[in-house]
Amino acid sequence: MKPALLEVMRMNRICRMVLATCLGSFILVIFYFQIMRRNPFGVDICCRKGSRSPLQELYNPTQRSLERVSPPWLELSNTAVLHQMRRDQVTDTCRANSAMSRKRRVLTPNDLKHLVVDEDHELIYCYVPKVACTNWKRLMMVLTGRGKYSDPMEIPANEAHVSANLKTLNQYSIPEINHRLKSYMKFLFVREPFERLVSAYRNKFTQKYNTSFHKRYGTKIIKRQRKNATQEALRKGDDVKFEEFVAYLIDPHTQREEPFNEHWQTVYSLCHPCHIHYDLVGKYETLEEDSNYVLQLAGVGSYLKFPTYAKSTRTTDEMTTEFFQNISSEHQTQLYEVYKLDFLMFNYSVPSYLKLE
Repeated sequence: MKPALLEVMRMNRICRMVLATCLGSFILVIFYFQIMRRNPFGVDICCRKGSRSPLQELYNPTQRSLERVSPPWLELSNTAVLHQMRRDQVTDTCRANSAMSRKRRVLTPNDLKHLVVDEDHELIYCYVPKVACTNWKRLMMVLTGRGKYSDPMEIPANEAHVSANLKTLNQYSIPEINHRLKSYMKFLFVREPFERLVSAYRNKFTQKYNTSFHKRYGTKIIKRQRKNATQEALRKGDDVKFEEFVAYLIDPHTQREEPFNEHWQTVYSLCHPCHIHYDLVGKYETLEEDSNYVLQLAGVGSYLKFPTYAKSTRTTDEMTTEFFQNISSEHQTQLYEVYKLDFLMFNYSVPSYLKLE
């Protein structure tokens, strides 16, 4: 690629940034969360004293972060290009589906409760349940613990989910929120939507120990969706069928009643990627690689790695296919509409097992 062409591409990027800033001025009501596409050569990225911030490493990498190709000039590594494509996919989907993705132009502090903040490494992580969030919360505890923790896998899973152990963005003042959204590297991890949904169902409704979910949601689902339910089923709610769970999700009454539980809520509703510009989108399918890339950008990759272990109970694509065999094409179509933005935004194709109307 000739230097002149590189300069043209750079100028196009700057023009898009300016346009995004102008458009954003019409969106500000209480908070301004529409973060513009960054100029990788800008000087407004805050960094820690004596070191480069993750944002600088991501958008303006040092020479060691680049790979030499032929002809002999430097280009972004394949990983950096991949993540740029993922960011563009989110941006393009938000723009193409603006009526659906921007039902609200203003976020409230309650919308930011899934965004975990690491002050020391200038990171913001939006956790999505059923997408390795337990291990990522463990990592965030190591990063923010200032020496209290060293091995993430020594942290019990239930401790990782104690809200007091991590600080979330909604705990800051509005100016502090805006500063961190602009200056910190923001990332999230996503998963094929229906695989994540089946994983949530299996964990919350087929495990006998999840009595709180059975009581709160199982009894409600059975009451609404099961004809001639026994008194025991109505009382315990511990034998919800997947077909009943799907019927509950697509029921308009459910969506009017209260927001979905976080374990089956859509990613775009949990993390608001059409209002908050995420610098890095990791995927469950490339979990270890993407996670270690985040740690590398944060400057801790030499001594901290994403925990890896084989989980025999993990929900797979084949397993998801089996669960959808008994779902009618009508319900499949309605369910796809609920999760459509997640499919499009994160570049997941329509599953081959679906029979959409």
